[in-house]
Amino acid sequence: MFYILYGILYLISLLPFFILYLFSDGLCFIIYRVIRYRKSVVMSNLAIAFPEKTIAERKKIAKGFYRNFCDYIVESIKLLSMSDRQFDKRVKGDFSIVDRLAREGKNVQIHGGHQFNFEYCNLVTARNTHEIPFVGVYMPITNKTFNQIIYKVRARYGTQLISKPDFKKHYRVLLKQRYVMTLGADQNPGFVAIQYWLNFFGKPAPFVMGPDKGAVAHNLAVVFLQSKKPKRGYYVYECTEVVSNAAECKKGELTLLYRDFLEKVIREEPSNYLWSHKRWKYEFKEEFRDQWIDK
Repeated sequence: MFYILYGILYLISLLPFFILYLFSDGLCFIIYRVIRYRKSVVMSNLAIAFPEKTIAERKKIAKGFYRNFCDYIVESIKLLSMSDRQFDKRVKGDFSIVDRLAREGKNVQIHGGHQFNFEYCNLVTARNTHEIPFVGVYMPITNKTFNQIIYKVRARYGTQLISKPDFKKHYRVLLKQRYVMTLGADQNPGFVAIQYWLNFFGKPAPFVMGPDKGAVAHNLAVVFLQSKKPKRGYYVYECTEVVSNAAECKKGELTLLYRDFLEKVIREEPSNYLWSHKRWKYEFKEEFRDQWIDK
């Protein structure tokens, strides 16, 4: 089954970008207008994040999100046959900060958000960090065939991939070596009663505490990563150094800084974020008060 599906997707990936984007436009119409995929979730999230905007303005952001989401799908398929030259033309990234920190002897933890294109983000980091090995943490796809294909794409530039369920098992080994690691730290965590709680766009939301506590415990350098989409099919990734010695940070400080950074980059390009996720799924309860870190 792997070879059959991979072969079909590979043939599709050989199509030029302008044809693939026509497919994306058609898929967007179906998902947004016909199926209305998670449209109520998207509009609810946008109402929380941007209460100052009119309904028409939020609908415009939603339409942009669905277009970017469908572009993400066809762009990910294109990676099966995209040449290095094509990739470098369309995807730019300045990771000189990361390399400098690595040369200074630091292990580096990069905190990214679910901005498009997620797959490009992994590859551009691996392709542009040269001093120490790059490690990517990923959530496996339930379908084993699709998971194999995605794994193959993500490992293209030598990324050492660790699945999220296996992360704890591999982390102790990882700590004994040099590494740059990216983490998506903006989605709903499990066991929300023990996670950090703070306002996200003015409404309480849980944030996974692992990236914060791990960086502090092992005195990592921390960098935040922003994705910008100057035009369709082109992406620019920019790094911001946060701390070089995370052990000096107070409880929850990195999470608060990350929240502020994430809100800022989302406001800059609202449609470039994954609004279909139920980010405010959980309600804050008084029993979580000890985990509240916001001011």
